Amino acid sequence: MSRIKIITLMEDNLCGNGLEAEHGLSIYIETPKHKILVDTGQSGKTWANARAKGIDITRVDTVFLSHGHYDHSGGLMKFASVNPSADIYMHANAGGEYYSLKEDSEKYIGIDKAILTLPYLHLINNNTILDEELSVFTDVHPARNWPKGNQRLHELKNGKYIQDIFSHEMYVVIKENDKYMLVSGCAHNGILNILDSFRAIYSTDPSVVISGFHMIQPEYTEDDLQKIRDTADELSTMNTVFYSGHCTGEVAYHLLKETLGDKLQAIRDL
Repeated sequence: MSRIKIITLMEDNLCGNGLEAEHGLSIYIETPKHKILVDTGQSGKTWANARAKGIDITRVDTVFLSHGHYDHSGGLMKFASVNPSADIYMHANAGGEYYSLKEDSEKYIGIDKAILTLPYLHLINNNTILDEELSVFTDVHPARNWPKGNQRLHELKNGKYIQDIFSHEMYVVIKENDKYMLVSGCAHNGILNILDSFRAIYSTDPSVVISGFHMIQPEYTEDDLQKIRDTADELSTMNTVFYSGHCTGEVAYHLLKETLGDKLQAIRDL
């Protein structure tokens, strides 16, 4: 996809002189028609990186939030204060009450509710074509290899915590000629399930995938590691280059890399 420029603005392990790194993700994408942000990182540190990389965020026309978590949306209000006219797209469910539960602790990990008041916010419920370059899809069902790390992630509804089923995830597709790029923030619904949905809609494999795979865990059982190997085996059959990081985790990334080789690259290197 030769006419598309991709620059990582924030990632957990972003490297380079004068750059910030924190848990979060933000990708800048420039197409012939658009200047795009997919996610905005956890904080305003994202925009310090943008300045260091020569990206003028006041020229961005379209912002996508991949899902309703703080580490992907935390920089948005700062962005909107300097670029109030950009169109912002997120799933209609992304404003929910999302929490991470660990033993006796709970942490709110949802978006800043002020985002819901932004004038150019567009809420997406279904698969949507925005123009000849941009589309989004939703409603991926976790039929297989649902990430184990999701088990601690919940939604607070009617005073009760329920397992988050990630109905608030949205996947961005960028088309150039007959090729497609798929951008998914964390792939909470499972990268294989997301790719199954992509193929059902677009009748091909994407040429490029940019996504965390949400495989990071404090410890891995042999079954966990085998599922990662199985995922790598399936991805290796595709004519696709994958860029991953953030919530993939170093253990999983290196295990995937053993099978995928050059077909897997680090998001931080974009």
